[in-house]
Amino acid sequence: MLKAVPIGEASRASGIKVPTIRYYEQIGLLPSPPRTEGNRRLYDGADLKRLRFIRHARELGFEIEPIRELLALAGEPDRPCEGADRIARAHLADIDHKIARLTALRLEVARMTECTHDSVSDCRVIEVLGDHGECLADKH
Repeated sequence: MLKAVPIGEASRASGIKVPTIRYYEQIGLLPSPPRTEGNRRLYDGADLKRLRFIRHARELGFEIEPIRELLALAGEPDRPCEGADRIARAHLADIDHKIARLTALRLEVARMTECTHDSVSDCRVIEVLGDHGECLADKH
């Protein structure tokens, strides 16, 4: 069994910065670990596993509340996985929505950069940005 480690070592082992570990404790994502007589936090193997879970979920773009829900589900191994699947599907839908918005954004900026003029007075970028503002003003 892994011996308990101080916060700096937990940070290195989990890939999560010390202030972030403290933040996760503050918001209840990570239980407050026991402390030494010198008031140093000590993290055990379960804490490190939880920190790695959180880090991986954050790398995949999950927000704090869904991670909290997933951690709760992970704590009940005999429970059906439909809750975790629902959370992941909602996140996937958010990702798809962001991709669609970014794709539209990319197309618009690509059209703007199809500039074949030599001067700013005929520049497509300036023209598109200027026209867009007028279109928005006309709608109000």
